[in-house]
Formats: sequence, structure tokens, C-alpha cells
Amino acid sequence: MPPKRITRSSQKRVSAPAAASPVRQAAQNTAVSSCGTQGAAGAGNINALEGISQALELLTQHVVHKGDKQQRKRARRSGVPEGPVNKLHISSSTVLLGKGGNAESAAQNLDSGTPFRAPQERDTDENPDPSISSEARKDVEKPGCSGLQQKPEVLQEAQLEEKQLDIKERRKALQDMLRKLNLEKNQSKKFSLREVLEISSESLKECTPRTVEDLPWHFLRKVLALNVTARSTSLQKGTSDCPRTGEEEEETTIDESIFLSIEIDESSSVNPLDVLCAVLLCSDRFLQQEILSKMSMCQFALPLLLPPLETSRCTLMLWAMRDIVKRWRPHSLADSRGFREESLVLTPMSTISFVRMGSLSLSKSRLLNEVLSPSQHHHDFFIHRDMEGGNISREIADGLVEIAWYFPGGQKSSDLFPEPVAVANLHGAIEAHQGQFRFLSEVSSAVFIFAECISKREYTFLSSLKESSTKYYFILECHSRNSSETSDFLQNLAPVLKLNKSHVLLKAAKTNTAKIVEQLRSTIGKIIRGDPRRMTIDDMAAVARGLSVHVDEDSQECRDARSSTSEITKDLKDVALYKKEMLKLQGDHWKTLARVEKELCRMERQGDMPSEKYRSELRNKLMLLRQQQNECDLNVGLRNFISSIKDSRLARKHYFLKWMKFNLDHIARTSLSKLRAEYKEKCKLLGDDAQKVAEIDQLISSSSLGVEHFMRELGQFYEAECLMVREGKLSKYGRQFAHFPSIAADLMLEGFPLELIDGDASNIPLQWITDVLTKLNNKLRRRSRMFVITVLGVQSTGKSTLLNTMFGLQFAVSSGRCTRGAFMTLLKVQKNLIPELGCEFILVIDTEGLKAPELAKLEDSYQHDNELATLVVGLSDVTIVNMSMENATEMKDILQIVAHAFLRMERIGQKPNCQFVHQNVSDVSAHDQNMRDRKHLLEQLNEMTQAAAKMEKINKDIRFSDIMDYDPEIHNWYIPGLWHGIPPMASVNRGYSEKVFELKKYLFEFIRDCSIKERPKDIPQFIEWIKSLWNAVKHENFIFSFRNSLIAEAYNQLSTKYSEWDWGFRREMHLWVSEQEILIQNASPEELDHLNWQHELQQKLLSGEQEILESLDKYFENGTGNLHLVEKYREDFVRSIGSLKRELESYSYNKCNDAIHIKKGRYKIDTLQMEYLEVIERKVDRLLEECRKEECRLDNKELRREFERMWTETLSEIPLVPLERRQIYSDIELCLRKDLSHRGSSVNLKVQEAKRLLSYRMNTFQMKPEYINPSFWDRVKSMFSKQEHLCKAEAFAKSLMSKCMQNMNEKANSRGDYHDTYSGELLHIISQMLQQGEFQKLHTSLSFEVDLKLHILGEAAYIFQKMHEDFINENDPRVSLKKLKPQYFSTFTDLYLEKDAHQIRAKNFCDHCLHPALLDYVNRKLGITIVDDILNGTQSIKYANRSFFQFTVLKELLEERDVNSYVKYIRSYEVFVKSWIMRQIRGHYGDKKSLENLEKGILSVIVKKIVEMLQNPKHKYFKNISEFLEFFCKKMQKELVISKDNLLGIQFKNMSDPGQFSVCVENFLPDLEKQILSEFNVLSIKSKLSKLAVKPQDEIFKRVFGCGKQCPFCKTPCEAGGSAHKEHFAAVHRPEGLGRFRWDKTEKLLNELCSTLVVSQCRFKNAETKEKWHPYKDYRVYYPDWCIQPDPSINASDYWKFVFKEFNHEFAHQYKAKPADLPEDWKNITQEQALEALKVTYNMK
Repeated sequence: MPPKRITRSSQKRVSAPAAASPVRQAAQNTAVSSCGTQGAAGAGNINALEGISQALELLTQHVVHKGDKQQRKRARRSGVPEGPVNKLHISSSTVLLGKGGNAESAAQNLDSGTPFRAPQERDTDENPDPSISSEARKDVEKPGCSGLQQKPEVLQEAQLEEKQLDIKERRKALQDMLRKLNLEKNQSKKFSLREVLEISSESLKECTPRTVEDLPWHFLRKVLALNVTARSTSLQKGTSDCPRTGEEEEETTIDESIFLSIEIDESSSVNPLDVLCAVLLCSDRFLQQEILSKMSMCQFALPLLLPPLETSRCTLMLWAMRDIVKRWRPHSLADSRGFREESLVLTPMSTISFVRMGSLSLSKSRLLNEVLSPSQHHHDFFIHRDMEGGNISREIADGLVEIAWYFPGGQKSSDLFPEPVAVANLHGAIEAHQGQFRFLSEVSSAVFIFAECISKREYTFLSSLKESSTKYYFILECHSRNSSETSDFLQNLAPVLKLNKSHVLLKAAKTNTAKIVEQLRSTIGKIIRGDPRRMTIDDMAAVARGLSVHVDEDSQECRDARSSTSEITKDLKDVALYKKEMLKLQGDHWKTLARVEKELCRMERQGDMPSEKYRSELRNKLMLLRQQQNECDLNVGLRNFISSIKDSRLARKHYFLKWMKFNLDHIARTSLSKLRAEYKEKCKLLGDDAQKVAEIDQLISSSSLGVEHFMRELGQFYEAECLMVREGKLSKYGRQFAHFPSIAADLMLEGFPLELIDGDASNIPLQWITDVLTKLNNKLRRRSRMFVITVLGVQSTGKSTLLNTMFGLQFAVSSGRCTRGAFMTLLKVQKNLIPELGCEFILVIDTEGLKAPELAKLEDSYQHDNELATLVVGLSDVTIVNMSMENATEMKDILQIVAHAFLRMERIGQKPNCQFVHQNVSDVSAHDQNMRDRKHLLEQLNEMTQAAAKMEKINKDIRFSDIMDYDPEIHNWYIPGLWHGIPPMASVNRGYSEKVFELKKYLFEFIRDCSIKERPKDIPQFIEWIKSLWNAVKHENFIFSFRNSLIAEAYNQLSTKYSEWDWGFRREMHLWVSEQEILIQNASPEELDHLNWQHELQQKLLSGEQEILESLDKYFENGTGNLHLVEKYREDFVRSIGSLKRELESYSYNKCNDAIHIKKGRYKIDTLQMEYLEVIERKVDRLLEECRKEECRLDNKELRREFERMWTETLSEIPLVPLERRQIYSDIELCLRKDLSHRGSSVNLKVQEAKRLLSYRMNTFQMKPEYINPSFWDRVKSMFSKQEHLCKAEAFAKSLMSKCMQNMNEKANSRGDYHDTYSGELLHIISQMLQQGEFQKLHTSLSFEVDLKLHILGEAAYIFQKMHEDFINENDPRVSLKKLKPQYFSTFTDLYLEKDAHQIRAKNFCDHCLHPALLDYVNRKLGITIVDDILNGTQSIKYANRSFFQFTVLKELLEERDVNSYVKYIRSYEVFVKSWIMRQIRGHYGDKKSLENLEKGILSVIVKKIVEMLQNPKHKYFKNISEFLEFFCKKMQKELVISKDNLLGIQFKNMSDPGQFSVCVENFLPDLEKQILSEFNVLSIKSKLSKLAVKPQDEIFKRVFGCGKQCPFCKTPCEAGGSAHKEHFAAVHRPEGLGRFRWDKTEKLLNELCSTLVVSQCRFKNAETKEKWHPYKDYRVYYPDWCIQPDPSINASDYWKFVFKEFNHEFAHQYKAKPADLPEDWKNITQEQALEALKVTYNMK
């Protein structure tokens, strides 16, 4: 059976006798002997209480017997609470007072908190107290056991025994509780705040505790999340959605088990106060502080005194409450609308304590909740018996003193009290907790004592309080049966405690609770108005120490840290003055530095000064400011600060930082309060004097002072020193502050925020942030993947509170401490969750509010907000946009800022997620009701996006959904207001914390999904984002100013990959074309017509294109290497793939067509040749028969003579038809005239007047002024502009001629005959280039086109005429037959002499058939193999992509230091690149060995295949050699081109066995292989390369040259990947003077860099602008396809600055100009610095 509950109301009392008790006499005697003044608040009360102790000591002389101990054990075992109810009812026997009482011992008991068991008088026939054993009653009642008759020694022994027993029992109860809650290990190893804040799978689940062990973590997580249900200890027995069993549904009977379940439920959980005490005991001091801060926000009563559990002393929770700040409006400030804000522990106020004597049926805590709760808004400050879990018996929380506060809001009609008041509540009876009661009596303005009645026992105790200055009030729960007794005792107490009727409040059985509440409030109000004692909690610590109560701030670390803080802040009175004098580096110096840094990027105040000179002056100013900073010394305060924060003792360091925060906040609040008052006065007095009002306004803005200002100062010291070291003004060995980043990194690891953006200067100390994060990464051993979450919103809309609630953080939220700038905090992810989330940390960034009032008047306030939003959005993976629903105007403003920031991110390839949080929306139907609002929000976002696009000069229709993945249904959150009620007495809204938790769960689901798609950024990547975003933000035009090394790296990797795919596709097509050419050459006329090469070509091209597209898709799907950052370039590469396919299609088609033309051209020749050979073979055959008939055998001479005679006769008989010789130049000239015939009479006249076509050659072409339209010349006034324009036209002409020359050479090298399509093809190439936009800008005349075509076609006429002549000469029938003559003579001789011809014929086959075929094979393959070798070799990085190629070339030029090479590189980039590549190839294969290995490898492959063919067993089935050779040629028709003419000679009269023939050929192959290799070996590399079908230099050139476009200002080549990109860009630009630009008047070369000019106020004019001045900033009006980005750093262009200053005069001489006037600081740049700048620019470190 379950144990019975003993209720308070079930215990009986009897009236005390009217006669005076000896107790009163004892009290009076005690009072006489006591000393001290009655009214003293401090020592007087202590002395008075010592008198009380003596009286109480007489009462405690009751002997505690064994039966009492046994009773307690039985009670614990049976489940009956051993609390105050049982402890107080021990014996009702009258105890006589004797002389042997030991007051000192009693006082010790009071100090230690030993429970006092006060006896009460009762009639002897009254039923005995059920809680006392019979043995104990007998021992008490028997004669000789009174206090008078006991010796002092016996009493002391009994008291000591009882005290130690009590300590043991308390400790046992504590251990039992910790064991039950699974907190045993945490008693020694305390919970830390960082441990609790770790992101774990449990912290992301919303679950009700199922077991008692879940309760501590449930409380911690809920309270840190500001959930007002945190104190609930209900255990979940099962899920609510579990289906009921059939048995449960069919149950129809009711038995007594339903009553048992009540007791079972109570025993299975724990009282909330026990959980609170256990959690606090198992938490370190900093977690305790955070717990109490969050409890305070929830309006929970806080533990003021923890009961003596681990030690024999109570603990005052002063430190735990240090962090709590309250804001209120006392009625004295109600009219002025002012307010007070102060630390809770430093606010003096009246403390009203509530205690009880004996047992009560009335719930004291519940009544206090009613007293403190405003009307219409009840709140449970204190846990009471009717709350969830409050009815469960307390096991360790008896003796806990809780405290709650009431703060007025300035509404006199509704405020309960006019000023703050503290209400303390002791859990348990005062008889059992005398130490706590004594403390409360000392610190309280009044003590309210709850009792059911006052009997002799209570009267005795209360009489001892005579000397206390504290006012005592009684709340009596009286019944008619004992009201007379109570009345009598009260009358006797009245003079002792100075009581009157107002000091007694009666609660009868029928008294309305509301009435007693009203009486209590009225009484407390009177006490407050009566000028009571007001004490701060800080002051209470002195009282506590005097009473031997432990104070939680008394640890050595805490005291040392406080002392160190006091040393720093002792002289701090005026915050603004202190910052100016003691924190000098972050004052005007830092703000000026910030302005100079931005001016370096924006060049807004440049005026007429040349850009580079202006930048030079700004750099010098920057250097000077840093030098001045570096000359400052660390003051004593900063030295002490550094000493403390680098302390290896973590606890002391954390105490120090907390003390710094408390002291600085207190000082700042005091200062701010004065300034606000002054501001109000000034506004009244000065009226329109805006300047003076603004001065005070500025003081208010700068009155904030926190630890971040000290850390900021360290950062400035570090930044200044770093710059000094970089500039060589300070040795790296002389550094003082190199350890600062490590200190800051440690603080971040320990959970302290790091300032990212300085809100005062609106700047980022980039070097400081970079090095701190780098140190942090090193400390984490580079395991630093993190997900970044940021909040944006209007100021004071609860952004910091949102983050604090979501993650349990401590971002500043109090008045005057609004976040300025941005701060970041690191949250660790538990190990078991890392694989799921894909990151080790969550980085949370809190930002200053947008639309801040103090910035609203500034012209650039929108820009400031935009910069902040852009930066944090760019750094974030998720941005929470916090919006308050009350202000539609501000919401519209913030939407524009957010849309602008997201637009910028989309344009640079970053797509963070965005969550819109609408605060102060509490309706349950908010989500559905706001559907129209969400639609309207989307419309507004679209509108804002379009407005932002216009500001960013993006001329296209763009919507919000285009820049991010936004779903109005998913990405909008409606969250109720933070407060439930009216502050300052409002508690946190439960709906707020629950909705915030839902958002948190969603965010982590999103993180899980994201980690699958792409790898979270690590700290090095985060650093790069900070650098690039900040650099872009500092420029006016963000999108075109943004440069990011991570994007550059990802783009380079993509370009490298594309180059691999590009070459793979080209390689396949080269091999296919080679194969088709061989097939065509081997095909007969009949086979030629049936070749299906065109269809096969299309299939091959489609397959190759699809393969690259799939590779591109897979590459992006893989998600590695920040590919999401270059998603916007994907389309460029898709277009490039299409362009590549078209290029290869044209190439392959032309090559195959050319091969067919050549084959068809040879058909007639081959037919005639066959006829001639047949005649010759018949003649030879006849001659052989004639010679054999001769009787005498002929010798060799005679055979030779006969053969020669026969050959001459045969040739004379054969009608040899010579090949027709054509006048190719005439055909080409005719084609040209036809092309120009429709261009008008002037063109026709010019063509007619033209000289003979062969007289025109490319090398004779020269630019003439007449080639430019006269109308254009009229607009150009500058002679240099004219020359420059002619140079551009000349460069175009050279490029066109180079392209045509390449086409002509390819045709000529084919060794075929000229075809009429060749000239048409050339004219098509010319026409295509003349139609390009670049050419149209040249404004050339028709004479330019005519002359250009004449010179190109004249060159073609010469080349093609020679090609035709060569072909005729080589294929003349007489010449061809002459070549075959030796072979026929050899065959004739062998047959006549009847020699074994196997070897000779095999040798002839090798020499005349295989040898040329193998040479051709090697030349076809070698080009491709060379490219493969180079691209896969050690120097492949040079050609990996265009950026790497540029770096390699520029590095080599820097090492060579040859101005001519630079001029060629700048002025003739294409020619330079081709010659450079050729030099590299020659150098690479200079020793011939490596190239020989390639040749040997190619040859061995085909020889191996021939051997396999020769060893094929099929040849034994062939009847003769002809069949065998036919089979051989067919099998090798894709690899080798074997001359049919030569085969005829081999087959003639060849009666050899095919098997023997193949063996002989196989035997000759090794020698043939050696012969071919030796022939290659004697050739020069140039000669070898000229013979190759695929020119490796051309293939590498295509790979690295790109589109060939150059910057319109400085001629830097484009480095964009692919060939069909929409935008041209280069990593680094150069001074315009290097591109031949000069000043009109002085003829001096320009030193300006276009990467500087595009952000300056300068203008330019040229042919494109029609000689009108145009701002450089708007250069894209004329050059829309160029993106010229500003330099990412001051030193980015050092390479070209160094080159210019080194060869200034040489360039001037080459360009026929005067040397440039270079800035002074350029002269200090060294070659090493130039190389370093190059490495940084191309990310080659």
C-alpha cells in the first residue's frame, strides 16, 4: 500500500496557559544583557540576534533521543517527507529554563544553519504528536530530564552529535538526489556554459523528459532557451499520439488503483526546487550566472541562498546574479518619461521577506505570486504546491531562500508599487532554518511571518526578536478554537516587537484570497513609503559573511580578477574621455585610417590630381597614421588587461572578463544616464541650436564601453606593428604584439565573441581578423568546417535576443549596449553530430541594427547599412531577416537593403539562404491569415530587387526569385512578441521560445541538406571571403569590384578541367580525322563514293559534345572546391563546348574534304600510271622470255643493257600525257574580282587599277591614313590618337593575315593539288573577320578592305601556284615511272638469274611500302603525343589554364629583364605567345632524347601491330603474294597509307610463298625501325615540327591564348576560360603607358592603371567615345564585355609598377614618347616584391 500523506491541517494544537512562562523571563533577561542600539541596521542587529540566540539556546536544550533518529529513518523509508512539517512537531512538553544554557554553542548552531527544533506546550491529555516515537516521549517526560538538570558538557555533546548527524543526513539526501538525477559525476566535474551550449542531437529535439535523469538537461536547455516551462518536472509516460489498446477501451470498472496512481506519480518525479538546487550545485559559476540571468528574464524567482548541502554553510548567490540588469520607471520619473537601468545586485531597494512558523494549510508561495502579479496577468514567480511538480516533497531544497522583484513601469494607475521591491521567500520553517532566518532579518526592511496560530512555543521564539530593528508582520491562518490563545500572545508581543493592528493580517477559513492579497500589497506599500532600510544584494554579502554564510564571489580567482579589474577601471569616470586618452589607437586615428582606406578604393576627393599620385599620397598618409599608432606605448591599464586575458588559469581569466564587463557596463550606464538627462535639458534650453545638441548626441553614441573596446585596441596595436614589419620599418624579431592573435583565438574557443566589424569606425581590421582566425584554425588543427548564421534587422527589434534565445548566447541586449558593427561567436558541434551536419562548428554573427537613429541623418546611411548587409550576407550560409510587423515603412527600407545584398551575392556566385522572421505576430492563424501579406512581401521584394539592379547598373529585368531560392510558404516565420505582459514585469512569452526553437530545428535540417550538396566553408575559406567581400564593399561598384581568391581558385580549377576536356575532345577528333584521311587515301574510286564519313563525323561530334557536357554536370554535382561560387560561369563553358564542337566540325569537315579532293585529283594520275605500268610489265615479261631463250647466259651488264633498251622503247611507245599546268594566280584573281564586283564603282575601279596579283605579298602591306574614313579623321584631333588608331587597324590586319597564312600553309603542306575552293575559303575567313564588332570600331575605308584582300590573295596566289607546280612535278608520269625503274630492273634480274627473291621482295616491300607509310604514321601521331607529353609532364602547370600561363610568362619575363621581350609581349601578344611556346617546346626537347623516346614509342606500337599481322596464321591460306598483300593492306587501312604504285612492283612476277614472305618482312622490321629512328634523329626539332600533321605549338597556343582580346586601356590579355565567354577579365592590369598611351600635350607616357582609374573621378576619350570625355567609372558603356576590377590590395599592381620604373626610358624610346612621371613610392618596389605581388595575384603561394 502507498504511504499516507500527512497534511499540515491534520495536526492538532492546544491553547497555552495564561500564566507567564519561564521562557518570557528568559527572553527578558536576554534582552537586558544584550547590547547595541535598536535601530542599527548592521552590527546592532547582529548583537540583538546574539541575544535571540541565547534565548533559543535554552529552547534547544531539549534532548534528542534515539527514538527521534529512528523516527526520521522510518519516515524516509516510508516516503513521508522529513521536511519542516515533521521536524517541528517533536514534543509538546514544557521545558523549564535553567542556568546551564550555552549561548555560544547555540549561536554556532545558528551560524551553521543547524535546524532548531522548538518545543511547544500542550495539555498532557492531548493526543501526542504522531511524528514522535513513544520512546522519545518517555525520555522527555520522565523526571530528571529537564534542561535545568542537565550538565553543560552533556548539552554540548548532544548538540555536536545532532549537528554532525544533520550534515550527514543532508549529504546523504544530496547524494541520493544526484544519483537519482544522474549528476553524481558532475558534483566534482561541473557543467560548463560552453559544454551546455554545444550543438548536440538532443539539443535539437523537442521532447518531454521521460525519466528523472532527463530532468536536469531538460531544465538547462529550456531555461537557456527562455522557455517558461523549464521548471516543469512532469515525466512523459508515452507519446500522446500512441493508439489506445483494446483492453483500455473496453475497461468498464473502477477500482482503487486510480487512487494509487496519484501517489505513484508523485514519487516517480522530483520537486522542481530540488532539480534547481542539484543543477546549480553541479554547474560552474559562469553557468550558474547564465542560468539565473535566463530565469530572471522568465520572471522566475531566483535562489538567493542555497541551503547547506555540500558544506555546513548556506551560499549567497551574489555572483550568479551579477549579470542581471533591470530597467524600470519609478513613479518619480513617470512624468518626465525617464527610466532607470541598473545591475540588479547594485540596486538598493526594500527587501520584504516571507517566512513561516510551523505548518500551514495556506500556500505562502502561491500567495506571494498573487501579490506580485499585476492585475489580469497572473505569473508564478515562486514554485508552490499547486504547480506542476510542486506537490512533490522536497528532498534537498528545504532551507532555500528565493527572491523575486517587482519593478514599476511608470503607470501609476496599474503599478502595484511606486518603486522596486524585492520579495524573499524561505522554503521551510524558520525553526529548522535559523541561519537563513537570521540573514533575512538582517537584510530585510520587513519580515512577514506566516503561522496557523501563536502558541507558547511560537511566543517564546518571537519574544527573542525584541532587539531587531526589522519590522515584523504576521499573517495568521486562525481558527476559532485557538484564536483566544493567539490573541493573548499577540498582546504580549505587541510591546516587545512594537506591533499594532496593521502588523497582523488574518486569514480566516472564509477569507477571500484577493482580500488578503490586497491587504498585503497595501501593507508593503506603506512599508516602502515609510523610508525603510534599502540594501543592495552586493551589500548583503557583508552581512552574509558576518553570519558565516558563504558568498559565491569569495573564491580566490574571483577576488583576484576583481582586484585586477578595479586597477584598470578605478580612475574611469568619463567614458568618452577615457576612450580618448587611454584607448587612443581606436579613436580619431582609426576612424581616419578607415576613411583613407575607403578613399583609396573610391577616389572621391581626387580632384584634378593624377590617380596614381593621389593614391600614392593616400598610401603615405595611411603609412604615417599606422606609424603614429605604432609609436604609442601600452598604458598600465592595457598591460594589466593583457596580463589577465592571457592567464593560463581559465577560471581566473573568465572571472576577469566578466568583472570587466560588469564594471564597464555599470560605468557606461551611469555615464549614459547623466548624458541623457543633459541631452533633455539642452534640448529644452537650446531649442534650435542643433550643433550643441549634436555634440551631446555624439557623446551619447560614444559612451558605450566594453571589453570589445580593449580587444579592439589590441587589434590596432597589432595591425600597426604588422604594417611596420611589412614595410621593412621594423624587424620581425623586434615585434611585441605577435602573440595577440593567439590570445584572441583562445577567447573565441572559450565562447567569447570576437568583433568582426568595428561599428564605431565602420571598418574591419583585416590583418587582425585574418591572423586571429588563422591562429584559431591552427589551434583546431585545421578541423574548422563551419556553418555561418547571421541575423539582420532594424535596430532594437530583438535580433540579439533572437540569437541568444536560439543558441543560449550572451550578445548584449541592454539599453546603451545595442550591438554596433558585427560580432561572431563560435559554437561547437558535438562529435556524434559532425558527420550529420558536415561541420565542426556553427558560427553565429550578430549585427548592428539597420536604420539606426544615430546614423539616419548621415548622407551615406543607406550605403552604411548596405555595406553591412552585403558583408554579413556574403559571409553567411543562412541570413535571418528579423522584421517587426508594426512598422511598414522600416520594413520596406530593410527589404530594399536585403534585396540589394542578395542581388550582389547572386551576381558573384554566392547564394545564401534567407529566412524572414516576422516578430510580434501571435495569432495561431497567422501563417494562413498572412498569405496575402506574403504575396505582398514577394511583390515588394521583386520591386526592391529591380531597384537594386538599377543601382548596380544591371540593365535587365530581374526578380527576387532569380537571385535566391525563395519559397514564401517555407521561408517566412511568424513569431509572437518576446514579452508576455507589460515590461518590466512581463515574463518571456512561451510561444516566442517555442517558435524560435522551431526555427532552430529548421535551420539545422537545412544545414544537414546543405552539407550533402556542398562542403561547408572552413576558416581559411571564411578568411578569404572576409577579405574579398570587404575589399568589394569598400568600392562603390560592388559587383564589378568583387574579387575572391576562392572564386578565382574554383574558376581556375574549372578552367583547368575544361582545358583537359577540350584537349580530350580535340585529341579524339584529330585521331579520327587522321584515320579518315588514311581511309580516304587507301580507298578505291568506288569505295570513295560509299564512305559514310559525314554521318560518322556528326555522331562523333555529338558524342564528344555530350561527353563534355556530362563531365561538366558531374563536376558541378560533385560539389567539391567551392563550385557553387562559379555556377554563374557554367553557361560560359556550355557555350564554349558548343563553340568547340563547331570549330572541330569545320576543321574535320575541311580536312576530310581536302583529303577527298586530293584523292580525286590523283585518280586520273593513278589510272594513267596503272596503264603505263601494265605496258611496262608486259614488256619486261617479254624481255625476260627473250633473254631466257638466249643460248649463252647474259651477265649483269648485258642484262642492264637489254633492260635499258626495252625501257626506252616502251616509254617512246607509250603516249605519256603530261599533267595540265594551270595559272593559279589568274583563277584567284578572277575569284577576287568576283568577290568585290558588287561593292560599287570605286572598288571596281581600284581593282582594275591594281597591279598583277603576284606583285602583292603580305610583307609589303603597310597602313596608310587613307585606310581610315575621312569623316572619322575629322573627329580625331590628337596626333597620338590617330597614330594609335592606325596601330589598332594595323594590328587587326596582321592578325587577319596570320590567320589566313596558317590556312594557306595547311593546304600547302597537304602535298595535294590546288582546288578552286581554297581561294573562296580564304575570302570567307576575311569577310568573317571584317564583319566582327571590333573591326567595325576601326572605321576603315573600302580601300583598306580591297588592299588587304589584294595582299592576302596575292600571297595565296604565290603559295598555291608553287603548291600546284610542286604537285605537277612530283606526279608527272615520266617522273613516277622513273622512280619505279630500279624496282622493275631488280625484279627482272632476279627472275632471270632465278635467285630466291623472298628476301629481296621483302626488303623492297619494307623500303618502298612500309618505310614511307611508317614515316607518315609517326608524323601523324607525334604531334598529338608531344601535346600529351607536355600536358602530363612536370611543366604541365604552365599550360593548365590561362591564369597559370600568364603567371609563368610574366615570371620568366621578370627574370630575363629584357625590355624588347616586354614590348613584344605587350604590343604583339599573339606573335609573342606563339614564339614563346615554340621556344618552350624546343627547350623541352633540346637534348633529343625525350623526343626520340616519343618517336620510338609511337613506332613500336605500329610495328608491333604489323608483326601481329605478319604472324597471323591466315596467310598460309593465300595462294600468292598479291592476295596476302591485299589482305595486309585491308587490315592496316586505318593506320598506314601504302602506295599502290609501289605495291605493283612488289607483286610483279612474285611467286614467293606468302608465309616465307611474311617471315622475311618480319626479319627486316627491326632494321627498318632503326633506320626510321635514325632518320628522325638527324632532323632538327623545327624540321620535325614542320612535318607533323597536328602542330603541338598550335594546340598549346589554342589552350592558353583564349579569346585573344586585350584590355582596351592597358592591353592586358583576357584570361577568361573557354572560348565563348560573355565577359573578358584579367587578374592584374598594368599602367596605360605600357600600352603606348600618353598625355596629349607633354607626350609623356601615362602612369595610370586602369584598375585604379575605373574607381576614380578621371575621364577618358578615344575613337570609341568619338573624342568626347567619358568617366572611367562608366567605361562599360563603350566596353560592355570587359570587367576591369579594382586591385584587391595596395600592392596588387607592384609587378607592372616595377617593370615600368625599371624600363621607363626604354619604353619611351620604343614608343617614341617621353618617359612617364612615376610616383615616388614606385621607386621603392623591389624585384622580390614584384614577384611576390605576382604570386598573390595569381594565387600561386
